[in-house]
Amino acid sequence: MRNVAVVWLLASIALSACGGGSNTSSGDAGSTVASIGGSSSSSGSGSGSSSSSSSSSSSSSSSSSSSSSSSGGGSTSSSGSSSSSTSSSGASTSGVTVFVSFPDSLPAAGSAGTDAIPPTAGLEDTSSPNYVIGNGTPASCTSAALVAAVAAGGVITFNCGSAPVTIQMTATAQIFNNAASTTVIDGGGLVTLSGMGQRRILYMNTCDQSLVWTTTHCDDQEYPQLTVQNLTFVDGNASNETIPEGGAIYASGGRFKVVNSRFFSNVCASTGPDTAGGAIYAFEQYQSLPVYVVHSTFGGESTLSNICSNGGALGSIGVSWTVVNSLLSYNQAVGNGGNPAVSGTPGGGSGGAIYNDGDTMILTISGSQLSDNQVNSFGSAIFFVSDDLTGSIAITDSTITGNTGGSWYVTYPQISNEPSTPITVTNSVIAD
Repeated sequence: MRNVAVVWLLASIALSACGGGSNTSSGDAGSTVASIGGSSSSSGSGSGSSSSSSSSSSSSSSSSSSSSSSSGGGSTSSSGSSSSSTSSSGASTSGVTVFVSFPDSLPAAGSAGTDAIPPTAGLEDTSSPNYVIGNGTPASCTSAALVAAVAAGGVITFNCGSAPVTIQMTATAQIFNNAASTTVIDGGGLVTLSGMGQRRILYMNTCDQSLVWTTTHCDDQEYPQLTVQNLTFVDGNASNETIPEGGAIYASGGRFKVVNSRFFSNVCASTGPDTAGGAIYAFEQYQSLPVYVVHSTFGGESTLSNICSNGGALGSIGVSWTVVNSLLSYNQAVGNGGNPAVSGTPGGGSGGAIYNDGDTMILTISGSQLSDNQVNSFGSAIFFVSDDLTGSIAITDSTITGNTGGSWYVTYPQISNEPSTPITVTNSVIAD
């Protein structure tokens, strides 16, 4: 169990303080609640109740059934099976999950798709948080508080008031590999995290020694596992980072998933043959299990593009993705020369929405819309190259249209792949 007193030193947490932590699951710490920015309390064993009943996650438990917009991204509810327990993150009735809506004028989370959500891909229960950021006012929800809570790990929610709030991230929040087995960050539909156009917003890397090595096989370890849900990520920028990929989120090792979240105007480096992931870059997932992206939006409008050399929205090497009921539109791969780079070019420019490169990997897209993405080289919607020719693509109940640029469309328009790659398409539209 973590010591609650440390939360009052959040702004100045040191790496050495995290280095002594045990690899404890967030469930083991469920009886400890820290209100960051307000008062802290320790509830009785197993109760795990928040010290503030007015947290934004709770206040946003009301759901919306509003109709979808013409872009396919206006749906604020999604029907599908989910094993997630009912929590402040959303309502569950007879196996149907209704996600919280985002009360602003930006594109809604998710597509109009209603495909089933894989059992482990849905919302995590955040009804008993370990850390509550804020004491009910927007000013109490600070970058320093969130950075320190993420470093400690566990279930993190927000209490910033009843109105939407944007937290300007003055530092990147980092997952420490020895802090907690599971970290869940839940914005309740009210919280936006901004990289201010200056930095990446969230970083996880099991092979980064500064975040503590916990196994001898950091490239294939089960923990930590990270979930972001009911959040908006804007203006993340990895261009000047040591690893210039994943403008909003870089997630390497363990497991990672995104549920009911939005990504706008995030960028990573604009050149490089394998530099990818304007919004998210993933690498080395445990036992090659997929990254889940559920009921989420990337871009959505021409002024909100996520941009990178490759993979305007999503980028990876050797990672499988399962994208469910999501909208990926108006993202851009702005590099030039492909991979390997044509002589005289910097390389890149492939995968307007998704850049999926590596060996054995599976890309699964269901109930989703990929539209109006742009590239300079290959794969205006999807670039998928399995180097050992063992990968495959499955597209179900989805629409892939209006993506522009590039060439090498050997099987379907807007998808670049080796000719031998199996592509299964069911009840979907793929057309220029």
